[in-house]
Amino acid sequence: MPMFKVPDHQVAGHQALNGQLGPLIDETGLFYKPLQEDERGLREAEFYKTFSADVRVPDHIRKFFPKSFGTKLLDASDGSGPLSHLVLEDLMSKYENPSIVDFKIGSRTWYPQATDEYIEKCLKKDKITSSLSLGFRISGLQIYEGQESGYWKPDRKVTIKYKPEDVRMVLRKFVSVNQSSDSKKESGCSTFASSVYGGSSGILAQLQELKSWFEEQTIYHFYSCSVLMVYDKESLAKGKEVVPAIKLVDFAHVVEGEGILDHNFLGGLCSLIKFISDTNKDCLQNQGS
Repeated sequence: MPMFKVPDHQVAGHQALNGQLGPLIDETGLFYKPLQEDERGLREAEFYKTFSADVRVPDHIRKFFPKSFGTKLLDASDGSGPLSHLVLEDLMSKYENPSIVDFKIGSRTWYPQATDEYIEKCLKKDKITSSLSLGFRISGLQIYEGQESGYWKPDRKVTIKYKPEDVRMVLRKFVSVNQSSDSKKESGCSTFASSVYGGSSGILAQLQELKSWFEEQTIYHFYSCSVLMVYDKESLAKGKEVVPAIKLVDFAHVVEGEGILDHNFLGGLCSLIKFISDTNKDCLQNQGS
């Protein structure tokens, strides 16, 4: 009988804390996400089922998506009884102290079939965040700063209102060697920028690979989907070979593309690439000066 617990490294979304409904993990590396009771839950379950069997999706693109193992009936974390859960790979199971940033992509986060009430709710949130201005926003983050300091993990009510200068600060801090919990302190990037953002297997190369697919694919439109950026800073500091990862998550609002490019997601992705590319250049210049 597997032992379920609350994920240690969840930075966004509903959390299974204090009797609330949220995802669970087990010791085998699986992540159990409660299916939302309305059409969103059914849509996400159907997406995973369809996506895994879709021969139009190139194999090299599948690495950006969590592996899916169907659904399973589990006791919900809020004590409400049995509830269907999506069974996915736990993307953080192989990391001991992962640094993570969750970017919700798109200047528009509601899907075409949404109710007027839901659209109004999303638009209100999009306006007070960087979604409209940048095409993405930070939904949550944690950055490991060492054994003494632990994680810098600002409240999501703060991160969701980050402006462009705050986003740049997070991107610098994400690759900084400095271990300071002062969020306003300028962080030196040292060698981590080139190791994490640059190179043939770095964050930018992976995002470019994903972007190339979105410049062609007209199968799906990904509304309110997130891009996770993650790596193990401590391992890198110890000189170990570290490959950062990009993963797409949250597919409750994916709809059919009907032969049309997903301009909303692609625009946000291009904006994110530019921000990270500019940060990488700044870090390398500061390191060389």
